[in-house]
Amino acid sequence: MIRVAIAGGAGYTAGELIRLLINHSAVELKYIQSSSHDGEPIHSVHTDLIYSDLKFSNIDFEDIDVLFICMGHGNSAKFLAENPVPATVKIIDLSMDYRIKSDDHDFVYGLPELNRRTICHSKHVANPGCFATCIQ
Repeated sequence: MIRVAIAGGAGYTAGELIRLLINHSAVELKYIQSSSHDGEPIHSVHTDLIYSDLKFSNIDFEDIDVLFICMGHGNSAKFLAENPVPATVKIIDLSMDYRIKSDDHDFVYGLPELNRRTICHSKHVANPGCFATCIQ
């Protein structure tokens, strides 16, 4: 079972991700973080998830295998700077913060048509945006 946390859990992208993962047979959705909704049930924001008893909470990074970051552009880098994530945790960033290759980070651009093999072995993946995905 893959233990997953979502940072920035109150946004649209996080809502769609929760819907994909909540009943996935290989995923345990451990934490859904939102600084503005801490302690509230996730269905208070994502109203169609009324059947879930999950609540927004802080993340115990030692207790997860994968971290999805679903924050607005510019906030993912800030979140990672403020929260030391163990090297054992894989990170998938859904913002634009790490899409452009840089010596400042080791994120791989997550478009399989370009980087399939590299993605498979990478600890940090920058998810491509909708425009790049549509063009493919």
